[in-house]
Amino acid sequence: MISRRTLLRGAGAGALVVAIPVPVLASGGLVPNVFVRLDDAGRITATVPRPDTGQGVRTVVALMVAEELSVEPGDVQLEQAPGDTERFGPQAVMNSTSVRQLSTPVRTAAATARCLLVTAAATRWRVPVAECTTRDGAVHHPRRGRAPYRSLVRAAAALDPATVPVALTPPEKWRLLGKTRAGRVDARDITTGRTRYGIDSRPPGGLVAVVARPPWIGAVPDTIDDTAARALPGVVDVLTLTAPAEGQGGVAVIAKSTHQALKARDALRVTWRGGTPTADSRTWLSDLRAALPAQGPINGMQQVFEMPLLAHAPMEPMNATAHVRPDGVTIWAPTQDPGGLRTQLARQLGVPATSVRVETAASGGAFGRRIEPDPVLEAVACSRRTGTPVQVLWTRADDMRNDSYRPMSVHRLSAELGPDGLPIRRAHEVATWPLTVLPIFANPALIKASGDHFPYSVPGDVTVTVRPAPLRTGFWRSVYAGQFVYAEENFLTEIGKRSGLDQVALRRTLLPPASRLHRVLDAVAARARWTRPPAPGTTRGVACLEDYGSAIAVIAVADPASRRLLRVHAAVDVGVALHPSGVRAQVEGCVIDALSTVLGAQITVRNGQVAESSFGDYKWARLGQTPDIDVTIVPSTTPLGGLGELAYPPAVAAIAAALAGDAPVTGMPFGVDVG
Repeated sequence: MISRRTLLRGAGAGALVVAIPVPVLASGGLVPNVFVRLDDAGRITATVPRPDTGQGVRTVVALMVAEELSVEPGDVQLEQAPGDTERFGPQAVMNSTSVRQLSTPVRTAAATARCLLVTAAATRWRVPVAECTTRDGAVHHPRRGRAPYRSLVRAAAALDPATVPVALTPPEKWRLLGKTRAGRVDARDITTGRTRYGIDSRPPGGLVAVVARPPWIGAVPDTIDDTAARALPGVVDVLTLTAPAEGQGGVAVIAKSTHQALKARDALRVTWRGGTPTADSRTWLSDLRAALPAQGPINGMQQVFEMPLLAHAPMEPMNATAHVRPDGVTIWAPTQDPGGLRTQLARQLGVPATSVRVETAASGGAFGRRIEPDPVLEAVACSRRTGTPVQVLWTRADDMRNDSYRPMSVHRLSAELGPDGLPIRRAHEVATWPLTVLPIFANPALIKASGDHFPYSVPGDVTVTVRPAPLRTGFWRSVYAGQFVYAEENFLTEIGKRSGLDQVALRRTLLPPASRLHRVLDAVAARARWTRPPAPGTTRGVACLEDYGSAIAVIAVADPASRRLLRVHAAVDVGVALHPSGVRAQVEGCVIDALSTVLGAQITVRNGQVAESSFGDYKWARLGQTPDIDVTIVPSTTPLGGLGELAYPPAVAAIAAALAGDAPVTGMPFGVDVG
């Protein structure tokens, strides 16, 4: 049972306020809270408070509301919430928190509506509430019959939600949550092109802007000759953007169509100054190597791992649309944090938050990139200049060459081995860059906390040296863990090779007894038939991770001779898996990201400029390289855990180990010069 105080306060720390009683709509509907409402016809509408960047939060919200209201997911209409932290609480999609933080408040919201409807029916029938049940959009009683929700809406709306006890549907009675048959509620719209992404969100009459960006890192415009550009058809204006207040900086061309804007950008004559036109990622890597502490005597074994820059490369390039008016501003954007963006814009523009509206569009991928507001700031600057809606579009090359990249890093790991070949002491020394999008990440302790999740019972020290970042860096799926875990797990694999130890047995020996990782490791080993010798010509890799309140183990099977990944098995414990097919999809996505980075996707800098400009030279995995992916969801009674970033670190480590075969893994991408 949820107490009246809990209902009115919300679901506790980190959750959203779920009860803002609004007795009756003008139409007579039932609106017990900000997340769920029923109209006179009994139609159910759920408000999705956080953006869907492909992780399926809209589907989970629909499932939770449908479960608690005893209807089917298709009976729940979804509305995306605008940016408004006062009404909806924190809205950022990051750190694998969305489902964890939404589960209790959204379920409570729907359960509140159900309990109000049941109470209204019981009052009408003069029967105890306990004798009433709900199914198929109606309240049922063994003697009184059936009352559709639409017939109860007005009576339920007249009740005070604080006076009605609310109970969530227990897991043993779930019809939808935790069931494998539930797919994505928006799958048809996505596959048929009906879903409106940010890039589709330009309002009628809106203009388009593209930006001439610096040809090398840190450059700013010196002289601008826009005569030829302004003379072209459809060109409305040309303006200089100043970083960081107006995005990343550059020269924006505003026109009536995308084609006209791009053609005019080509006609600009801009000279540039400042920055680092000689920057080279090979030099940066050497600097990171030199930043490691002086090496002491080695008593055991040691290995160095080097990690390259990585771009986010979402399928939908960066974009945003803004309409700045005298009375406020409206934003249409595929942002990861609509509420935070609204607050930032209000502060930056010096206007009340109530005059800023952020409409959250669907996002064609994010992976941490869309937490940053730079495309929005560019659109705001352009719209303020014209007084009309302006959509800023980034081309694929713009997106690839002006990202906030995952930092480079160098890891030196050492271990002292006992007589049985097991590690008895370890050291992990890291040289890396901070995340420039969040200055607090210049703190070595925070980088260590973000990245180091070593679960094995081997004492030792982890030290982090932070060097200034020579270009923009930001959140990339799993942040620093994808680098730390890659180095730690592959070093453990090399220890196992040297000592002649079975890789699964080695990890089981070093894990705390009866741990969650023991369970998932045993489950994935059983699925992969680990105790059987590998097929001739194939090798296997293993890795584990416990993070975000969840646990996962991964086994990869590869043919090193052809550098082909054959299969990936994963076993995951996320507590109660509310949407099993969504769990599998998230793991599969992380596996593809992992395979891509192992096979060679990386960002290199030459002569001050990012060399890669498209999926032609940023080597993301193709369909023909995709392995069979087998995901086992391990039953669990632990609290709900996060998943969106969980699988990448162990997947990239296991895949690299499998593809390396008998050769040592020393860097990522495997077999590629990270310079």
